[in-house]
Amino acid sequence: MPELNVSRKTIFEILSSMKNKKFIIPDYQRPYSWDIEKCEILWNDLLDFYENKIDDNDEYFLGTIVTCKTAEGLEIIDGQQRITSLTILLRVLFQQLENTTIKNKSVIGLMNKIAPCIWNTNEITGDVDDKNNIHIESKVLTEDIKDIFHNIIINGVEVTSNREDLYTKNAEFFYEKSETFAKTNPTEWYNLIISILNKTIILPIECENFDMGLTIFSTLNDRGMPLSDSDIFKAQIYKLMKSDTKKSDFIDNWKNLENELKKSDMSINDIFRYYTHIVRAREGVVDKEIGLRKFYSNDNYAIFKKEPELIDELYILAKFWTRIYQRDYSNNNGINIYKETFKYIHCLYLYPNEYWKYIVSVFYMANRNSESFGFDFNVFVKKLLSFLFLKFAEKPTVNYIKDPLFRACVKVWNKNHKDVFNRGSDNINDSINFDSEIEIKNRINNLYTYKISKAIILLKSYLFNGQDDLIENNKFDVEHIFPKKWQDTNYNGWEKADALKYLEMFGNKIIFERKLNIEAGNGYFGEKKKKYCKSKYKEVLYLSNYNKNDWLKEDIEKRNEEFVNTIYNFFKESLEC
Repeated sequence: MPELNVSRKTIFEILSSMKNKKFIIPDYQRPYSWDIEKCEILWNDLLDFYENKIDDNDEYFLGTIVTCKTAEGLEIIDGQQRITSLTILLRVLFQQLENTTIKNKSVIGLMNKIAPCIWNTNEITGDVDDKNNIHIESKVLTEDIKDIFHNIIINGVEVTSNREDLYTKNAEFFYEKSETFAKTNPTEWYNLIISILNKTIILPIECENFDMGLTIFSTLNDRGMPLSDSDIFKAQIYKLMKSDTKKSDFIDNWKNLENELKKSDMSINDIFRYYTHIVRAREGVVDKEIGLRKFYSNDNYAIFKKEPELIDELYILAKFWTRIYQRDYSNNNGINIYKETFKYIHCLYLYPNEYWKYIVSVFYMANRNSESFGFDFNVFVKKLLSFLFLKFAEKPTVNYIKDPLFRACVKVWNKNHKDVFNRGSDNINDSINFDSEIEIKNRINNLYTYKISKAIILLKSYLFNGQDDLIENNKFDVEHIFPKKWQDTNYNGWEKADALKYLEMFGNKIIFERKLNIEAGNGYFGEKKKKYCKSKYKEVLYLSNYNKNDWLKEDIEKRNEEFVNTIYNFFKESLEC
């Protein structure tokens, strides 16, 4: 079992122990993110402890840091924000001591205490022979200003620089706070520095390898931001780059990927997950899905060596999902996506899980160069939607659609998308039988109690004759035509039991603009029609012209039958074409 070293150390002990080695902030870490607010909390805590400690045995515990050994020193897995901020604080204190006009024994002694926390010092004299030999180094890939941090540690902070980076702003903050304290409490300033060095305790956990460090971090830290899978992947791919030019290109490409994903609702982890299913489909894998990190780390991240165009393909895939998110149905770079397709994708976004995104990603990467992409994609998405909704009607669990979709991904990659969801197709669709019309309609009808009901009501709204425009995302509600809050004085002899029975039926629900829905409230149907007529949705407009001012049981039953028939016919037509 790998060795794990845990100890209790003061700030002085942990930082001064780094002679001829460094704390490394590795390339996969996120950039330095502490702002002045967090530094103020740290400063106030250190000051409050010093001013209120009861006796010399009191200590201030600052938390844990998790590191793993490397040839250069200790790689920080957790704790880079605290170690970086403490190092900046100590460098500022050293700078102020160094600038003191009178160098008495106390000043020189404190400088000799701080110096080995920041630099290698001469074993005989205790002097700093070379301020470039610092004990901390940032290798964060996408951070353009890490050299500013190194310069502050080497040369001190230029207090009037007017820089806006966090390193400089935090150093200036510590400088101002320390200077103020020294002026108002000149006899206590030296003791405060000693308190910071000798009474601030950190629990360093030193691991023999990176994986153990991540495990420890995940167990201990439920408040911070653990390293994401993509942070690790970024570092592993970067290490494969053999030249500075390739490394620089990779950093630029990674930034472009991040910027592209900011335009959508996706993270880099998401795009890696989607790409996982492209790799699986390409290799004919239909086995159970494994974790993202385990998938890419298999055989020492061999996939990154086999896929030299990985970042390019991730970027292409990200651009596609940006189009989907932004509903861009223009003919973009020769790739057309029909407006109609976005209606079905809108419904899929309301599906109870994201597995549909995996096979859509596979379809796009396999067919994006096809001249008939727009037409084929539209047919495919209709089939996919119908297949997933009907499978959910059979058994509303995630596991029920996983295996069929994994098999379908392989068929789609091999250009067999036209018949992929046909009945009996490689056990992908072995249960949806339209000969059993009544059974399937009953299943559809019973979905009104599940989360998927909103997606089906949206689909019904899109299928209504003349509904050409897309319905705005997140700006609509499911309207109960017969209102949820029932008042028997308004409704021609209805009993409450009847109202509750019919309330949630599909025949009593419709997609309606949120603003208008709020205005309509729980009013009587005849009154709500005045709001319905302001809607942009064709089905709502149709209701506004309904020839009655009462919405009764027979109206709900009639519309419910028409609702189920419409959805059934759409599914049947899509899967049998």
